[in-house]
Amino acid sequence: MGCLGGLFASAGVAGAETTSPASLLLFGSLEASPSVFVSGGAKMALDRVDGQGFVALANLGAGRRREGALTRDSFVGAVVFGYQWFPDWGAVAAYAGPEGTMDVLSGCGCVQALPPRFGLRLHGEVWARPSDDTLLTATLILGSTRMSAWGRLSWGYRFWGAYLGPELAHYRDETGYAKWNVGLHATDFALGRFSLRLAAGLQMASARRDTGVYVGLTAWTPW
Repeated sequence: MGCLGGLFASAGVAGAETTSPASLLLFGSLEASPSVFVSGGAKMALDRVDGQGFVALANLGAGRRREGALTRDSFVGAVVFGYQWFPDWGAVAAYAGPEGTMDVLSGCGCVQALPPRFGLRLHGEVWARPSDDTLLTATLILGSTRMSAWGRLSWGYRFWGAYLGPELAHYRDETGYAKWNVGLHATDFALGRFSLRLAAGLQMASARRDTGVYVGLTAWTPW
């Protein structure tokens, strides 16, 4: 399972190269691999989502992954508050707020719903442009409900209206589950009123001790 929140890192944190006077940004994400995770939500600002100031992120997600003979279905939600800065070289954002999770385990002829858990989430992002045609991003999200950590690094060079390049992501939590994603991404290309991020590559999950293909899609639009 991916980490909710990290999958919409491209949803307007740096504003990419387009600006909007909107104070609300809607987004959705999907990662399909040996595990599956889908999420959606909104980014809100007092003034503009692409301007310096206080912002909030609210999101919900659901995922499924295999853990040996068991299947874990997870439901995750968070509301985090923070501030974003826009120096000349890019953007920086930092958030903190409550998160909640609920898991259902199935397999071996039984189904067990685990009690809901609530805790704290910390979320930080950096988008840097070393040159006019390059983009470097770093995202880190920590959650206390399952002692989880998710991070992603990506680099891109601008071709055909989008940044294309490699990405590396890692997720782990207290259950012992961990995964690595190594692949390529295309970030910030337009389809009508929507901006998109596509990614694909190889995923290595410790719980299954195998390698599989992952594909990811994130879409966002001002509202």
